[in-house]
Amino acid sequence: MPKREKYLFVIAGPTAVGKTKVALEIANHFGAPIISADSRQIYKELAIGTAKPTQHEIESGPIHLVNHVSVTEDYSAGRFEREAIEKINEMHSQSDIAVLSGGTGLYIDAVLFGLDDFPEVGKEVLITLENELANDGPDALKAELQEKDPDYFDIVDPNNSRRVLRALSVIRQTGKTFSSFRRDKPKTRPFKTMAVILERPRERLYERINQRVDDMIANGLIEEVQGLKKYENLKALQTVGYQELFPYLDGQISLEEAVEEIKKYSRRYAKRQLTWLRRYKWPRFSPTDLDKIIRYFEQR
Repeated sequence: MPKREKYLFVIAGPTAVGKTKVALEIANHFGAPIISADSRQIYKELAIGTAKPTQHEIESGPIHLVNHVSVTEDYSAGRFEREAIEKINEMHSQSDIAVLSGGTGLYIDAVLFGLDDFPEVGKEVLITLENELANDGPDALKAELQEKDPDYFDIVDPNNSRRVLRALSVIRQTGKTFSSFRRDKPKTRPFKTMAVILERPRERLYERINQRVDDMIANGLIEEVQGLKKYENLKALQTVGYQELFPYLDGQISLEEAVEEIKKYSRRYAKRQLTWLRRYKWPRFSPTDLDKIIRYFEQR
């Protein structure tokens, strides 16, 4: 008897486009579980500021790799690749289909193609970069990355200091761009992939982002960030929606300024996600075209 094909349905798109709702509908239609490809929702303590699915949605999906680790843990894309592939293989032992949904391009790439093999970086380089960040702030390091590797700068979150330092450490160690080490030949996976990108008109997407930030504030984001104040220097908290509120809590800026900063950086984050997604030749749908999305996946 021929072996049945296994499939991974991928639902990608920028922040606030409506991925969770579509993923839940697709999962329900095909009887398939979901894996989240979101580098922020993976943390247990980050809820309101990451627009995490409700507990009911997580359980009904079910959605895996959400509320997975603590902000005190050092979680990497490499670990995500290992755990996501293990989870997909487990799902495929019980079902022909699994769903991967999220907006973290690096996580999606890790599952579909595997991560790149980067060279080891000496401690001296790392210490120098850490000192430069602590003493001079992030702006000079961002400018250096933009100058030395504009291709990577276009897709990385420049406000994520950890990723900027990682790229610069490789550049300084090797004299080559960080982008040059990215994988040319993907890993072989034991499943077939079908993927869609969800999109909305840019103006409408930005309206949704702005409204979602207002809803986050109304739903208790300030209180959530207050409870995480002792962790503000951890890698997990160097992210939009949190790093803008710490200066407010310290009395350095007003709440109105902090909210506008969150909206601005959320829109910029969406723009970078769209830049990343342009590399893929996957079909694009509006989140409201659920019937069309289902018909596309049914073509398998």
